[in-house]
Amino acid sequence: MDDRVRARWYDLGLWLAVSAPPVMAADALRDRAAVMAAVGVPLLALAVAAARRWPLGVLTVPLALNLAHDVELLTLPFLPALTAFAFLAGVRAGEVRAAVRFFGAVAVAGLPVCVLGRDLWSWPSQLLMLLLTVGLPWLLGRWWRQYAELVRSGWRLADRMEREQRALADRTRMRERARIASDMHDSLGHELTLLAVRAAALEVDRSLDARQQAAVGELREAAAVATGRLREIIGVLRTDDEADGAAQGTAETPQAVVGRARASGLDVVLEQRGEWDGLPPMVGHAVHRVVQEALTNAAKHAPGAVIRVDAVRDADILRVTVANGPADSGARPPGLASGGTGLVGLDERVRLAGGTLRAGAGADGGFEVHARLPAEEGAAARERGAAEDSLSVRELARARKRVRRSGRQAVLAPLAVLAGICVVLLPVSLISSALSVLDREGFDGLRVGETREEVAERLPVFDRDGAPEGAPEEPPGAQCAYYHTRLMSDEAYRLCFSGGRLVSREVVSDLR
Repeated sequence: MDDRVRARWYDLGLWLAVSAPPVMAADALRDRAAVMAAVGVPLLALAVAAARRWPLGVLTVPLALNLAHDVELLTLPFLPALTAFAFLAGVRAGEVRAAVRFFGAVAVAGLPVCVLGRDLWSWPSQLLMLLLTVGLPWLLGRWWRQYAELVRSGWRLADRMEREQRALADRTRMRERARIASDMHDSLGHELTLLAVRAAALEVDRSLDARQQAAVGELREAAAVATGRLREIIGVLRTDDEADGAAQGTAETPQAVVGRARASGLDVVLEQRGEWDGLPPMVGHAVHRVVQEALTNAAKHAPGAVIRVDAVRDADILRVTVANGPADSGARPPGLASGGTGLVGLDERVRLAGGTLRAGAGADGGFEVHARLPAEEGAAARERGAAEDSLSVRELARARKRVRRSGRQAVLAPLAVLAGICVVLLPVSLISSALSVLDREGFDGLRVGETREEVAERLPVFDRDGAPEGAPEEPPGAQCAYYHTRLMSDEAYRLCFSGGRLVSREVVSDLR
């Protein structure tokens, strides 16, 4: 099945799953739940359609639906949608800073919502629900993404090792063939040379007539031609690990390589500093290949992403960094095959030029290639390192480090948020208590039978967060509000309304 078709079926299943709870609630509760479902189900469809491109942004849809249903987010119909989209945001969104800024903005925006609802104590409850329904699923999704990358890195490492083993066997066979060819050149070339020398001696022998001398001359020329062709063939077959590896032709500067890449349609940003003329041939070709191979990899594996090329010459050191962001989900892959040996060959070329190469995932979910090379003539080739210098091993180690870091974040981040909520509770408690104090004079001025509107003009901005412990039962059918008698007091004034009028007013105490 095509990837796009599979993705559409997956999105359809997700939409049906997150739409089922509000539809079931609408069927059971009617009225307001039915209106919420009629509005929420189409909005969830739009969120699912946009979730692959804007995984964090679409979280605002289930958040808004939950807030419209209950300011404390203690709602069942849209809670699965909120959790599911938070998990997918962790899986799909690569940049942690953007997620932290988004969650921080949502937490801060909840405060004015609670103030407008005249229920300041709803904000800590809202923060706790955000942690449980958004923060934890996002961390779980991020950990899942890092674990999947670790598994993929392991498989890539195994596949690369298998290819390298095959390549090693091929190189061994080629070296043996080259040694045989060299032996042929040494022995057969020697015999052909002797043959040519003898033919040259016969060519000037006066005991031979002119026809015989001409035939011997042709024989000498044929031996010379055969010797030259043998030397050419053996030169092609021969390999020499200690050769300088200098490439033929003229190496292009980073600016020229980037110019050709832009002409082919790649979005490349170049920042080049320092003088790049007059580089040693080996170094110039290494720089050329680093930029060329990194741009090729970005075009293959991250279509649509912006590529940044940073080339700096500082005294006798060259630094070349090619970084691309994650692939644009709307861009069509070029369909190019990858042999998996480009970075291995690139590392060898940089090593022979006396430099070092690092390649791996970037902080934004993209990929980075960084090369550091000497700019002076005659730099010695760097010695091959052990396993730690292997690109595959370093890539796997980085993936493991990311998974461990995500695991620590999954444990420490919720604890830090809980500590923050506890810190917030004290000022919220003080402010809520201060804004919910009804003075004695105002309480005495209230009369049973007054309308709710008349009474509301003389009441504080907020009411108390519930009744004191052990307070008497409320009158049947009445709605009661409680107000502090003084800051952080155990006593409270209870005002009960029924039919839009004040039916009782009394002082209740904490009877614990």
